[in-house]
Amino acid sequence: MTEGLRVEELAAETGVSVDTIRFYQKRRVLPPPTRDGRVAFYGAEHVERLARIRELQGHGFSLAVIRRLLEGELDATDVPLVAAVADAQRGAVPDGAEPTLTLAELAERAGVPEAILAAVASQGLLVAQQRDGNDVYTEADVELVSAGLRLLEAGLPLDELLALAGRQHAMARAIAEDAVRMFDEHVREPLRDSPLSDEEKAQRLVDTFGTLLPTVTTLIAQHFRRVLLEVATEHLEAVGGPAELAAARADPEWGVTA
Repeated sequence: MTEGLRVEELAAETGVSVDTIRFYQKRRVLPPPTRDGRVAFYGAEHVERLARIRELQGHGFSLAVIRRLLEGELDATDVPLVAAVADAQRGAVPDGAEPTLTLAELAERAGVPEAILAAVASQGLLVAQQRDGNDVYTEADVELVSAGLRLLEAGLPLDELLALAGRQHAMARAIAEDAVRMFDEHVREPLRDSPLSDEEKAQRLVDTFGTLLPTVTTLIAQHFRRVLLEVATEHLEAVGGPAELAAARADPEWGVTA
């Protein structure tokens, strides 16, 4: 029986909580129910839509993308690219292989006070994934937080570290926005205007993204590493003591001059 369901019955039928159903309605991902006076009723279309939403969320699609896809607003050639971006965002792990953690669970796993993680998240430095309106984190975030903890243990002050990370985040986001604009302008739009079939367009978009993402990531990481070592070398040459300079010269990666 999937006709004339009240919200509690729809929740029991689909395994989706009442709060989540109402959240989906608020985000316009789930159509509104029919009403008989003050009583709302749901039908088979709502059951099917909820199943589709859960399926697409399992592929890493955001609710905004899911809404556009279900409403037919998303170009067919863009759907595989959206899937590729979602896979890359969650580390391309198989479905169900990467558990989701609350902020409290992440704090416990990483051994960091939850209040500190909340401060880091508020600065945009710890980015949650959305699941049914809730912020959730992954095993990759445990590694990220653990790396930050090692910096604190090395003696770097938290407030200065957060300020530095905040500046890096702002600059990285600005560069990323330019990179996405360039991809859209010079790759995606020309492909969409080409005479190729939708399948060929979609495949080329995915292939190009698959090539550019690791390439750009490597270039940025290597460049930052080299600049960091260059600045550290210049600083050591200016203020370092004999023992520090000797240790740096013994490591070819630093490149300290004699």
